[in-house]
Amino acid sequence: MTKAGTTLVAADAPAPAVPLPRRRGIELALIVVAVLLSVYGYCAVGLARSGTVPPGAAGYGAGLGVLALVAHLAVRLRAPSADPLLLPIGVLLNGIGLVLIYRLDLETPGDRAAPTQLVWSTLGVALFIVVVLLLRDHRVLQRYSYVCVVAALALLTLPIFFPSVNGARIWIRIAGFSIQPGEFAKVLLAVFFAAYLAANRTALAYTGRRVFGSERLQLPTGRVLGPIVAIWLLSVGVLVLERDLGTSLLFFGLFVVLLYVATGRTGWIAVGLLLAAVGAVAVGELEPHVHGRVEDWQHPFASIEAGEGPNQLSQSLFAFAAGGPLGTGLGLGHSILIGFAAKSDFILATAGEELGLAGLSALFILYGLLVERGYRAGLALRDAFGRLLAVGLASIVALQVFVIAGGVTGLIPLTGMAMPFLAQGGSSVVTNWAIVALLIRLSDKARSRLGVPRAAAPADAKEATG
Repeated sequence: MTKAGTTLVAADAPAPAVPLPRRRGIELALIVVAVLLSVYGYCAVGLARSGTVPPGAAGYGAGLGVLALVAHLAVRLRAPSADPLLLPIGVLLNGIGLVLIYRLDLETPGDRAAPTQLVWSTLGVALFIVVVLLLRDHRVLQRYSYVCVVAALALLTLPIFFPSVNGARIWIRIAGFSIQPGEFAKVLLAVFFAAYLAANRTALAYTGRRVFGSERLQLPTGRVLGPIVAIWLLSVGVLVLERDLGTSLLFFGLFVVLLYVATGRTGWIAVGLLLAAVGAVAVGELEPHVHGRVEDWQHPFASIEAGEGPNQLSQSLFAFAAGGPLGTGLGLGHSILIGFAAKSDFILATAGEELGLAGLSALFILYGLLVERGYRAGLALRDAFGRLLAVGLASIVALQVFVIAGGVTGLIPLTGMAMPFLAQGGSSVVTNWAIVALLIRLSDKARSRLGVPRAAAPADAKEATG
């Protein structure tokens, strides 16, 4: 407003930001493609085995589609700015896993795992929806970090009181119902590690004594580093007693990665690799169960040369070789010869044989995208806890895929873990859906704070004279 004889100078207002596109429509389109690809795989298995479309194809497609649609509506309602790739990747990997388990069920009529896996997938999606709807701010979890670590240690300790299964005490079996507590403990420990390191990152990075005078490797004081190392040693020690070395390796890798991200010191990577090598050699020599796996890894065809027939690892290698570049086709492989672990530890061999190198590469790309989107969310977050939590959750998936794929292809000794979303295992699929839900929440917070500034008004002052 101007008056005669006066001059007003208008100060520039800050340019408002245009929010990033939400892209929920793209997410819905990708979910439809994921469901259709899963139904196509289900039908392809039936056509290859019996020449007809399986009678349950419509029900399978409808069930998977409804689960995916409800999850999408939850994201659209409570996390509208979330990354549009996370949920479709989870739906597609879960759908492919159900197809592969159904395909192996046809070879074992007395052991049907696909219906049970579908029930667990439903529970996983239900947990996904609960997390997305109720967890409005991820920083709430930081308040309960010590509750999380106590719960994680309790879950890790419980299997000690139950009989071992295939040489490892990692299951709780009651009245025919079984769960693997270590799967849930890894998410709880990720929350604790992220919270503790976020609160003490400055002391970890800039206090302590240098090793060999190197600025890259500086050991923090025991008062700062001691509690988290004690928790890590306690959790790994329990897992060693239970012979669950795959999960102990996962926890160790998670600890080292988050310590490196929190401090920015590459020396921790070197220390982690050195300790991992020393621990692997020690356990491989002293623990008979692990020593046997190391021997099988070093000499995968020894049982064949001894006239005892192929073991699981050699059968897995044969399956990958039989698949070639394009695979034998869904339903036309023989990876069931691997034995009882074909639906769990070695399900990747079925994918390699029947989908070939091309299909296996596509699966690894999906996992790579899931991990990359988690890291992207972490980079965009401003708070240290959210950044570390996003990196930790994505690293859990990355480490699991590396350890499992490395084991079944002969790159490293077998560890007995479950491939995320693909393998038979209710605890695993539920936990993986919880990880995706947390990444959805983190990415929504990260993307909602980003924006493209609108064109600002001219910077020069405007004069108005009466």
